[in-house]
Amino acid sequence: MEQTLKITNVLADPTRYHIYQYIVKQHKEVIVQEIADAFEIHPNVARMHLTKLQDVSLITSETKKTGKGGRPGRTYKLADEVIQLHFPYRDYQLLAKIAIESMMSLGEAGEKALFETGRSFGSELVKQQTMSAQPYLTFNDKLAIVKNAATLAGFSPEFQISEDQTTIYFQIHNCPFKELAKHNSSTICSMHNAYLLGMFNSVFTNVQLVEGENMINGCDLCSYRVSVTD
Repeated sequence: MEQTLKITNVLADPTRYHIYQYIVKQHKEVIVQEIADAFEIHPNVARMHLTKLQDVSLITSETKKTGKGGRPGRTYKLADEVIQLHFPYRDYQLLAKIAIESMMSLGEAGEKALFETGRSFGSELVKQQTMSAQPYLTFNDKLAIVKNAATLAGFSPEFQISEDQTTIYFQIHNCPFKELAKHNSSTICSMHNAYLLGMFNSVFTNVQLVEGENMINGCDLCSYRVSVTD
């Protein structure tokens, strides 16, 4: 509870909250001067806000050589530690772990049920975004729906599209299942892929998803190549 109060107090400052959101969306390290320029504040003020965010473990920092001589510079990035705010405290990660391990104890049937559930939840997430959509959806309409759904799911996604609009290059900078995947990587990643297939299959046809980089293997992000038919 004490840590929860510290975090809410730090984020209660509007400027500090928006600085944190800025860092979340950058998907890379930032420096004091970048924050100062982006928010039109003095570098000392920017440094103070960054220090406050670091004090409650929302971000981390490290010193790096600039390659230009002089003092090494300090960079800031999102912390890997999971922050959960609950009043009162509830351990949903433990509940998820119990549920996953219970499913896996059922063998092949439990694993199949887990994947099908993941696909169903991904599909439902996208379908919720299509309720107010036009009867006919263009490729860009469909892509916007998937983007919005992926953002709502907390993936911090990025998309690149091939010129012929048959291939979507999809990157995830935040995996909501990362902590669980550390202990059951093959199962959780397969369920995650089923979740993504459910999302894309809800608006595209003939979807083929190929995984590239993976956070669990030490990469900075998870990447996918998705072949689709509009």
